[in-house]
Amino acid sequence: MSHTNGKNHIMAVDDQPANLKLLEELLAQKGHVVRSFPRGRLALEAATRTAPDLVLLDIDMPEMSGFTVCELLKSDERLAAIPVIFLSAHSDTSDKVRAFQCGGVDYVTKPFHVDEVQARVETHLKIHNLQRELQLHANHLEELVASRTRELCESQARLRVLDRAKSDFLRLVHHEFRSPLNGILGVGELVLDELGFDNGAELREMFDLSRQRMLTILDDALLLTEIEVASDSFASEASDLLSSLRSAIEGVAGFAQSRGVGLELKPSPAGFVAGQRGLLQKAFHALVETAVKFSTAGQVVRLECETAPHGVQVLIRSCGRIPESALPNFFQVFSIGEAITPGGDLGLGPPVAHRILSLFGGAITVKNLEPSGIQLTVSLKAV
Repeated sequence: MSHTNGKNHIMAVDDQPANLKLLEELLAQKGHVVRSFPRGRLALEAATRTAPDLVLLDIDMPEMSGFTVCELLKSDERLAAIPVIFLSAHSDTSDKVRAFQCGGVDYVTKPFHVDEVQARVETHLKIHNLQRELQLHANHLEELVASRTRELCESQARLRVLDRAKSDFLRLVHHEFRSPLNGILGVGELVLDELGFDNGAELREMFDLSRQRMLTILDDALLLTEIEVASDSFASEASDLLSSLRSAIEGVAGFAQSRGVGLELKPSPAGFVAGQRGLLQKAFHALVETAVKFSTAGQVVRLECETAPHGVQVLIRSCGRIPESALPNFFQVFSIGEAITPGGDLGLGPPVAHRILSLFGGAITVKNLEPSGIQLTVSLKAV
């Protein structure tokens, strides 16, 4: 739309010069710029060059009726939004209906009153200007959304690259650390084998625990990164829950025995659950080991399965107590810096178990029992 110093441009189309002169005068008084045309064809040609803000249109004209002019305006998407007010000596309902059907927004009967024409013109200009402002605002929002979407896509692409680089880096560290670490551990074993001191057995135990801890941290860190970066690569399958639990208990048995802690799996329904057997076994290994760390010599960690509305729950109960401040972040990586169990710090065991179970639609919670003890509750989907 064209504007001169913020003024509205109005097009008046009427084959009667007296009517055009009157319209020019009354609209100019309101500060509008008026262009007058005695024929519809001339008005259409002018509108395609410079679109007006509003059209006052007579119906009965030579060559082309006002109805036809309006229909042609509305057929051009560049001009379709321009409001058209019909001016006609006809007061028949059929003419008014046709005027609105072909796209008119108002209908004024001749001879018209000056105040009425001015009022209707001002009303439809306000509506038109508001609609135009809304459209401009909508266009701006669309551009803003498109821009933000592009930025978001670019950011996500960069994050994928960084995640992949992080994963590749950890794989490299995992591989490169193992080679020299195996050498160091091998030398350590040779030295321990040659020891003839009375405390050789104690040193051997310390060495084995440290070695296992280092290797576990490397494996767990790599697994956490792979789950975070490429979680969709871990396909779910039907896994025998009881088999995974037994394997986990066997894997923790040595550690539990060294602490004088018993392990007990109660006979209960288990069945098949969604997951991967190896990963589920690793998750339960970490959780059972965590339960053992909270226990002291002579105590027992008990595991029990029970049916749930949408699957199976595994309850892991042990003695001990978790500080209330540590409960909310129990499964967050490195959120618990100090040792809160008699068996030492928790390491990456709980976060690893949480990430594995989440992969397959499972969940895990932890709570303190009254009067004493803790309970880890694992929820799994049945298949």
